Amino acid sequence: MSDKFQNKYRIASARASWWNYGTAGSYFITICTKGRKHFFGEIIKGKMYLASAGILADVLWHEIPHHSKNVELGAFQVMPNHLHGILVLNNNLLDAVETRHALSLQSEQPPISPAQHRFQNQGKNTVSSIIGSYKSAVTKHTNRLGIEFAWQSLFHDHIIRDDLEYQRINDHIESNPENWKNDRFFSG
Repeated sequence: MSDKFQNKYRIASARASWWNYGTAGSYFITICTKGRKHFFGEIIKGKMYLASAGILADVLWHEIPHHSKNVELGAFQVMPNHLHGILVLNNNLLDAVETRHALSLQSEQPPISPAQHRFQNQGKNTVSSIIGSYKSAVTKHTNRLGIEFAWQSLFHDHIIRDDLEYQRINDHIESNPENWKNDRFFSG
């Protein structure tokens, strides 16, 4: 009986198994709405107009540093069916820059089996715990206000490896509304 579900019905983690997501660094986050439905608003002539769910998503993102210690926010943008943001862990930008520099010099680590980390508590103040709390808060408040809304179950992260990449991602986030029709999440 104990092996009935062994290695079945499990979704592989989207996180890099060789990286500790509580480590100082900068992380590019993308979170989509369920079914990529336009819960957050619409873009008209390159400008994002937020619906009620979009306003909550925006306000609660900016609350993250008040609920998670040693977190700084980089660029952030709510789009009709997703959002992009940069989280900087450790609240010391110099540490984050040094970590990105070390990461860019680091050769790829040998992969660690997903089973080795599957049930390990990654602790508070990790990217996953911060994003999980954020998604939960948005869901709680939209439900409380009777606003139709749902998240996609997972989120995408990217460890930002150096200053050049940070700037490129920052520029992408800030120009996302103007480039909506070329966005991979675009749906008319």
